[in-house]
Amino acid sequence: MPAPSVTAHPGASAFARARHGPWQPARGGLHLGEWAAELVGTAILVFGGLSAVVADFGAGSPVAHVLPGTSPRLLLTGALFAGTGALVTISPIGRRSGAHLNPAVTLGFWLTGHVHLDDLAGYVAGQVAGALVGAMALVAIWGPAAASVHDGVTQPATGLGEPQAAVIEALMTAALVLTILVFVSSTRTMRWTPLAVWAVVTVLVWQGAPYTGTSLNPARSLGPAVVAGDWHAVWVYVAGPLAGAILAVALKRLVLPDVIPLTAKLFHLAGDRPTSLGHFPRAVHASSD
Repeated sequence: MPAPSVTAHPGASAFARARHGPWQPARGGLHLGEWAAELVGTAILVFGGLSAVVADFGAGSPVAHVLPGTSPRLLLTGALFAGTGALVTISPIGRRSGAHLNPAVTLGFWLTGHVHLDDLAGYVAGQVAGALVGAMALVAIWGPAAASVHDGVTQPATGLGEPQAAVIEALMTAALVLTILVFVSSTRTMRWTPLAVWAVVTVLVWQGAPYTGTSLNPARSLGPAVVAGDWHAVWVYVAGPLAGAILAVALKRLVLPDVIPLTAKLFHLAGDRPTSLGHFPRAVHASSD
């Protein structure tokens, strides 16, 4: 019986295929373990990240006495929020699914051919459910302090139109997704992806939160919106980040056509179990050499 053919990565050069081995395409089917990992990871991200918002800006915040200025507290909030995501990424939970934790990131990897349509649906469902769990935990544990920051709901700043806010969210998310795609495209840099994402998100929260709240993540905004029952401008935080993911992939193909993601996992160690995500097997193994 002839060996089954292996689908080449869309746009992968002959050099990339020769260096990293045959492209392993994304596999369809039910991958409940990966989807559950996305649910748990996103719940931790939303609860941990929004807890930082409550601690830094909520009623009776002890941080406000130490850092009375808004800008330093935004910088701290961004570092803590992004740090929560980075810790999830390098944990066994994150290594199981790839730690997308964000429908925009999963959409970006689907557009590059690393995620099957089945996993696009499963990952996004897990992420949204996880965000809902995280937001409910925030309200249950922080109570009035969470209510003082409107339970973490993201809304455009006063005077900023919703279309303008959507554009800002799209541009910021494009910067995030493009950073991920570039870092996972080299065995020298892919192990540093969590650190790069931590730095980028920290800066985006620091500079962008006064305008939009810096969501970058439809699930992160949908969870608190459902819990608070506030759907005002929620479309901004769904359409904006998703458009940003599309923009990032388009920019990569236009400006960096030879930059080919080798994996859709944001962190990988040799010995990690295979996932359904498409990858160059040698390159993924080499990421922990």
